[in-house]
Amino acid sequence: MGHPVTYRCPRCGTLAAIEREGYLADKAVTPYPLEGWTYVEPTAEFDVHREGGDAETENAPDGVRFVCGKSDGVDWDPSPGTADEEDEPGGERRDEPGEIGCGEPFYLSFVRFENGREVDPRSDSTGERVRLALGREPASPRGPSGPGGPDGDGFRG
Repeated sequence: MGHPVTYRCPRCGTLAAIEREGYLADKAVTPYPLEGWTYVEPTAEFDVHREGGDAETENAPDGVRFVCGKSDGVDWDPSPGTADEEDEPGGERRDEPGEIGCGEPFYLSFVRFENGREVDPRSDSTGERVRLALGREPASPRGPSGPGGPDGDGFRG
């Protein structure tokens, strides 16, 4: 027996309601997929007990991909989800008369386990890392600054 569960589009705030089983292993709703997670449409079979680590959970999807206002198998409700355009980047509603939602994808990601431990999607060491040079920024761009002024001092190095 399923129960209605709602998720809010992170871009425009529209609510998506789907029928779910009693056990929920939801991790996050994000505007982008988590790296390494596999997603299915809301109409696919995806509710499984995920802690077991057996063959059933090995092949189970890691989440659900919604297209706001468009995905089948979802009850869409725009009324409580009016996003405040000043508070949310990209929170602009693009509903046309008779249309619901912004039409952009968003992702429900489930808790995932490997070797009996929960996987943290932020700690993937195989991805490219970005190092910020905070406090070490140059005072000006490198290279010549361009032609000189009226005194004709030319390029500077």
